[in-house]
Amino acid sequence: QVQVEESGGALVQPGESLRLLCIASGFTFGSYTMAWYRQVPNKERELVASISLGGGVADYADSVQGRFIISRDNTRNMVFLQMNNLKSDDTGIYYCKPEIPFLDYWGPGTQVTVSS
Repeated sequence: QVQVEESGGALVQPGESLRLLCIASGFTFGSYTMAWYRQVPNKERELVASISLGGGVADYADSVQGRFIISRDNTRNMVFLQMNNLKSDDTGIYYCKPEIPFLDYWGPGTQVTVSS
């Protein structure tokens, strides 16, 4: 059974940094692209970043390019999101997800709030 657990969210001020952690289980972690999404109230969930099976290729939303870094550790079934120079628009619930075809599973997410 696929499970993910996100952590690391917090209340921070603009310009500060956070590192999110996702621990996954129940599937062959190294066989799937992993992604971070975020959801803001009254908006659709958006893809923030994704990373390929081996970690060699990462893609980012334009809004976070140059500020966020996604990485993964296939030996520990973990994926990370380093978020630098945070802005108020980064506020939301962040979810990690294995990009398994036809899988509609979401973990509990972790809340990130950027506010002065």
